[in-house]
Amino acid sequence: MTIQIYRAHLTLMESVYFASREVGILYESEPLIGNYALTYALGFCASPYDWSGPPRYQQDLGPLNARGIYVTPATFLPGMLRYTFSQFNAQSDSYYSRFDQNAIATERDKKARAANFPQAGKLRMLGAESLATFYVITREEECPFLPSYIRLGKFMSKARVEWQPLPLVSQQPEAADKDIGFMLNAADLSPALVSTLRAFSIYNIHPAPLLSHCRLSGLFWQARDADGASVYLPADMSYGVVDL
Repeated sequence: MTIQIYRAHLTLMESVYFASREVGILYESEPLIGNYALTYALGFCASPYDWSGPPRYQQDLGPLNARGIYVTPATFLPGMLRYTFSQFNAQSDSYYSRFDQNAIATERDKKARAANFPQAGKLRMLGAESLATFYVITREEECPFLPSYIRLGKFMSKARVEWQPLPLVSQQPEAADKDIGFMLNAADLSPALVSTLRAFSIYNIHPAPLLSHCRLSGLFWQARDADGASVYLPADMSYGVVDL
């Protein structure tokens, strides 16, 4: 099997927000972008426009495993991550209002229906001009469309993507023990790779935890970047949450 590896350089052109940590009235975006969100944003799969059911990872991401397409999480470059703070207030502007349980009532004689969303708070967002990288692994015959601009986060913020194809050093994955300098999705690693994890840091986010600063052994694809440096990617990665 012949594969193609692309390195993507991601530049945030607007502040990007997604709620990955909530501390009191502060809603924070962790310094990462999950690979499932990236896969949807790149247009490699699509969910229905109007959908109120459970997550559709099996229906949407499952076919990509069969096609041999995989996207890694985005890792922000050291010193190239900025944050933006904002404040929001979703309270009513009506003449009369009062606080009910998990809701704000605007009628004197009517109890407000509870709402499962914050009424006011602060946001910590990933700031514009932050830079990150991620990788796309695909079979050579697939040749997916690689967009130059995508939308990310709750506010569908604009981001620019610049693509760099990386030539493979060998057409077969090689066994090695490596330190990985970019994030991995824990649910997407094969059981054999998980059993060889010796060190890592973890971000416990939904739908699957992301790992950084990993040291593991197993089969790796070896590619080479424009500077001649070797890039190693685990060879046994696929969308794993679809099987849960």
